[in-house]
Amino acid sequence: MTHSTTVLVIGGGGTGVGTARDLAARGVDVTLVDRGGLGSGTSGRSHGLLHSGARYAEADPEGAAECIAENEILRDIAGHAIGDTGGIFVQLADDDPDYFDAKLAGCREHGIDAEVIDGDEARERVPELSDSVERAMVVPDGVIYPSRLVAANAQSAADHGARVLTHAPVEGMSVADGEIATVEVGGKANETIQPEYVVNATGAWAGECAAMAGVDVEMKPTKGVMVGVDYEGLGPVLNRCREPDDGDIVIPHKTQVVLGTTSVAVDDPDEYDEEQWEIEKMFEECAAMMPTLEGREAARTYWGVRPLYAPDEAGRGSKDSGKGNERGISRGFFLLDHAEEGVDNFASVVGGKLTTYRMMAEATADHVAEILGVDAESITAEERLPGVDDPEELDGLVAKYSARQPADEDVVVDRSDAAAADD
Repeated sequence: MTHSTTVLVIGGGGTGVGTARDLAARGVDVTLVDRGGLGSGTSGRSHGLLHSGARYAEADPEGAAECIAENEILRDIAGHAIGDTGGIFVQLADDDPDYFDAKLAGCREHGIDAEVIDGDEARERVPELSDSVERAMVVPDGVIYPSRLVAANAQSAADHGARVLTHAPVEGMSVADGEIATVEVGGKANETIQPEYVVNATGAWAGECAAMAGVDVEMKPTKGVMVGVDYEGLGPVLNRCREPDDGDIVIPHKTQVVLGTTSVAVDDPDEYDEEQWEIEKMFEECAAMMPTLEGREAARTYWGVRPLYAPDEAGRGSKDSGKGNERGISRGFFLLDHAEEGVDNFASVVGGKLTTYRMMAEATADHVAEILGVDAESITAEERLPGVDDPEELDGLVAKYSARQPADEDVVVDRSDAAAADD
């Protein structure tokens, strides 16, 4: 079977479904394909932090500003796809007070609400905190439930006319006269797609996808572990106020907390070692902030792979050890137009953060719309996502798009049986 589409989006994580939604809402004929269920790559295996921007305030002003802007948009449009928990950065006795002060100054400079409280008040607000907490900074962090967010975006794209195909892996591409002519899609779809334009939104797999069109995209994926621990009642997100390092964040869910995370370079985003030391490090480091974690067991453990774009990173660190300055690689996003490499109708969007998925998608859609001569502007910052006022409806969408992933499986109710009955 052959199918024609104006834009083919490859990859059903946050940026991919966001791009499909944005373009479809502008009246563009869009098809989205993913090799598995939606969100099955990085989005659904993240720690799910809704960034306030405070994490980047002292070192990445642009990233901090983007995060707080998108944080506020998601609070307006995403409903029960996010949790409004608030967040707190804690300075322990061994942490550098100058770093705390620099972060605070950055927050105030970039419009991120930040309230400083002493250690005693911090423990009154969050009794689980260590006696070693000397002061804390309260910021508007939150929690993203990626499965719900991705599914709601996919439904919005479909409502605007997009085709959304899950379990539809791209198996090959043909290039003719400087353009991608056909894309072979297997799995349940099993069809040849003839696109006018192709967006590669495959995240850590962007290099493999681009190679099918003869294009080089240099990714440096890094793995990170997340550990779910049964624990009810933690209020805000806990962040260690120090240079980003292993085990510096605790994310609250309803009946669990998620501890994160490591950053270790991997050669293959599909095959890497899941190492016990990473799990042990999460307990050790996070317990420095929250001693009640000591002696607890992991209820669930999962790894995600960051889609870091690093064309100039060759030679960083030791390839044998897998350890280098991976945390120093930009978490910003990059939109790569492959016309420069001789493929005129092809672009890749890489890097970025789940919090800024919508902004990344809008920028990608703007680029594609300009090439296609589409005048309509993005409406995704104002239009609320479907189903977000009803958790049960959201979880039904998660089942519809096979989007239930590890990051929030303790929150999302499995409604796959109901979805199968509807089919």
